[in-house]
Amino acid sequence: MIRRTFLALTASVSLLSAPAFAQDKDIVDTAVGAGSFTTLVAAVQAAGLVETLKGPGPFTVFAPTDAAFAALPAGTVEDLLKPENKDKLVAILTYHVVPGKVMAADLTEGMKAASVQGGELTFTLEGGAKVNGAVISTADIAATNGVIHVIDSVILPPM
Repeated sequence: MIRRTFLALTASVSLLSAPAFAQDKDIVDTAVGAGSFTTLVAAVQAAGLVETLKGPGPFTVFAPTDAAFAALPAGTVEDLLKPENKDKLVAILTYHVVPGKVMAADLTEGMKAASVQGGELTFTLEGGAKVNGAVISTADIAATNGVIHVIDSVILPPM
């Protein structure tokens, strides 16, 4: 009885000491599992970027939440999801992706990074980390092929 209790207690302690944020999912599966990126995931699917973002990477994704997409003018998301607007959708989504793994600790005031879309992203740190003015609300969500930083708005590439 004492031995069984000791073994059960030991097993419980080892489960509790496992890393709470161990990540074994790629960027897409991590976004799906979070539950607050349903619009982003739908857009990635409509743009045909799922396989790319499941690829080896590494990628850094600045991921707008569902609330960020909802803040766009009425009808914008629905319009972007139409097949005839796929190129525009791809450009917007890939503007949110930087090749390589950029952690929050790597950001510096005024730092610039080239997005996969080809445009330039600018980071500011005063008053909290931002990318092109979008607040990074949660940083450094690890995925097997990169990292996700949650942002509070959709950043649009210069047209």
